[in-house]
Amino acid sequence: MDELQQQIQTLIQDAPNDGVTGPTVEAISPVLVAIAERLKQPQYYILQTLSQSWVMTTLSNRQQASVRKNVLYAFPTLQDAAADPQTSKNPQIMALPTPVTHILFQMLALKSLDSIIFFDIPGNLKQGTEVQRQEFQAMVQTHLQESQGYVDPNANIG
Repeated sequence: MDELQQQIQTLIQDAPNDGVTGPTVEAISPVLVAIAERLKQPQYYILQTLSQSWVMTTLSNRQQASVRKNVLYAFPTLQDAAADPQTSKNPQIMALPTPVTHILFQMLALKSLDSIIFFDIPGNLKQGTEVQRQEFQAMVQTHLQESQGYVDPNANIG
């Protein structure tokens, strides 16, 4: 079993026993794996508070100050995470290694998150791969509809 499939199995095993989360992970696992395969690292370091909340950064558009988005940075190494200004300024923040599929799955739960920026090259925090929440959710919806043979009752037929 390859590493991404192992991550999916761990996600399913660690899911709350609510009858929903595990089957949901299983149902969307092809989408999680497809996106994870586009990225370069099997795990990334995520900045977290001592209470294990993920640290998001709010970015503002230079031309339109009112346009903002909340992003999560995923670092390829602990050294890269430590170089982030938020880490060095705040002793309450730490970086923890997190499997890439787990990061993607959390994106569905973090309602205020707009994007995750995955930095793939150690030492290079200028260039990353952005995964937008809207795009990710659309891929998940499409996959679920196709896998269930779902027909949208609102779609115009004939």
